Amino acid sequence: MENLISLVNKIQRACTALGDHGEASALPTLWDSLPAIAVVGGQSSGKSSVLESVVGKDFLPRGSGIVTRRPLVLQLHKIDEGSREYAEFLHLPRKRFTDFVAVRKEISDETDRETGRSKQISTVPIHLSIYSPNVVNLTLVDLPGLTKVAVDGQSDSIVQDIENMVRSYIEKPNCIILAISPANQDLATSDAIKISREVDPTGERTIGVLTKIDLMDKGTDAVEILEGRAFKLKFPWIGVVNRSQQDINKNVDMIAARRREREYFASTPEYRHLAHRMGSEHLAKMLSKHLETVIKSKIPGIQSLISKTIAELESELTRLGKPVAADAGGKLYAIMEICRTFDQIFKEHLDGIRPGGDKIYNVFDNQLPAALKRLQFDRQLSMENIRKLITEADGYQPHLIAPEQGYRRLIESSLTTIRGPADAAVDAIHSLLKDLVRKAVSETLELKQYPGLRVEVSAAAIESLERMREESRKSTLLLVDMECGYLTVDFFRKLPQEVDKGGNPTHSIFDRYNDSYLRRIGTTILSYVNMVCATLRHAIPKSIVYCQVREAKRSLLDHFFTDLGKMDPKRLSALLNEDPEVMERRSALAKRLELYRSAQDEIDAVAWSK
Repeated sequence: MENLISLVNKIQRACTALGDHGEASALPTLWDSLPAIAVVGGQSSGKSSVLESVVGKDFLPRGSGIVTRRPLVLQLHKIDEGSREYAEFLHLPRKRFTDFVAVRKEISDETDRETGRSKQISTVPIHLSIYSPNVVNLTLVDLPGLTKVAVDGQSDSIVQDIENMVRSYIEKPNCIILAISPANQDLATSDAIKISREVDPTGERTIGVLTKIDLMDKGTDAVEILEGRAFKLKFPWIGVVNRSQQDINKNVDMIAARRREREYFASTPEYRHLAHRMGSEHLAKMLSKHLETVIKSKIPGIQSLISKTIAELESELTRLGKPVAADAGGKLYAIMEICRTFDQIFKEHLDGIRPGGDKIYNVFDNQLPAALKRLQFDRQLSMENIRKLITEADGYQPHLIAPEQGYRRLIESSLTTIRGPADAAVDAIHSLLKDLVRKAVSETLELKQYPGLRVEVSAAAIESLERMREESRKSTLLLVDMECGYLTVDFFRKLPQEVDKGGNPTHSIFDRYNDSYLRRIGTTILSYVNMVCATLRHAIPKSIVYCQVREAKRSLLDHFFTDLGKMDPKRLSALLNEDPEVMERRSALAKRLELYRSAQDEIDAVAWSK
């Protein structure tokens, strides 16, 4: 079985390469769910020396003040004995460093590239992998040292900024805290212990390391702390002896320094009984073993997160759509399929599967009848207008029984006003159909993928609706014109009898123009006009549905399909030019999905082999 820590290191590196890590974010990611060890300590606590002792190499920048100004994610990989040691930075892929002095310089240079040559800090981590036969598989995150005051060149907020950065790592429940405290200072004032206790009050995730034991005042020792009596943690305290500044200046070999550290604990009477669990070598082995134990316990949660994330990524990739074929035939097929999807969504709106089509019925059932009812025939059927048209229609010869020509003119002028509601109904349906086109465009996910095609399809659909509107307008207004052009005979055959019943034949012909007579004419005409309105109330919707709604369902994109068949390959390609952001997003999601699937396979293999 592949070493668990090596597997986690591999997944963490892949996550980081894809930007899928949340070192300063509250959002859960795979990177966050993988346990790691954060190294916490105050300035000059010996933090860098502990890390170098664990690695067995001088590779960290040194100096006064805040030297570590960015998080350093350090991944150690044990390789076969006799193999040459080397280091790799994530920001310099495929470049191997075999000179660890160059590693130190690159850490400094990369820090300056992010922060400038100021003494400011940055939350953007540096990722460094070290391959050596002298290390254990381990992941450590070296964080800037906690400080109490800002020095020249630093902002007043740097003390709080560093604390916030440290907290963003150690507050994560999967983080193991390596708290570094110098033995020659009162433990009660330890910055590392103070902040660790706040985020991990039970000490379940904290491992205490006591440095500079050999620098304690004569007559004093750290036995009470190392035995867990002075400050108890779940895990035993580990003491280390760092190289002195003189050793560092003389470039004392790290292997020799480890040997001297072992000799110190074995030969010092106060620590002899603890020597088996003291020193940087024991620290590295203990950390590696503990990290592997924690990883094993977290496997079910990691599997759950990976499965959930894979489902979310697959869903989003589906929403973004697949890349299209490179050949002209494939592109034409893709465009036709997208257009059919759009057309189907548009039809679903009309058929009630999706909302919106009911508004068309509302025009016919409410708006059109209300508009017809609002028609005022007062002007056409006023006493003055009736007298005028009746008299003019008689010409030089007064009518004998009924003023037929006058009736016709009055009816025609009244019916003509119906053209207004009919025209308005045509425009209202056109407006609703355009809204449904816009909705269908926005709901066709593939059209979001291709802005050029979205514009063309929208324009083609609206253009078709315009043609249908004009055809509908002609047909609908023709219905009104037909009513004006031919009056219902049966209705008017009754007029002579009805007029005679209300008149007095002994009166002079000129008495036939009195107000009562004219009102009877107006009432008769209004009755006929209302009958026609009732007929048109049902006929107008039929005409509009046939010419606009039904035609839109049948042939909305027919003209566009005809044009597609004539397009050259270059134009087809232009229609399928994706939004660069969508292309970039799909590519990133595909890489991330590949990472998570690979991680799922490897984690599952480990889980099954346990």
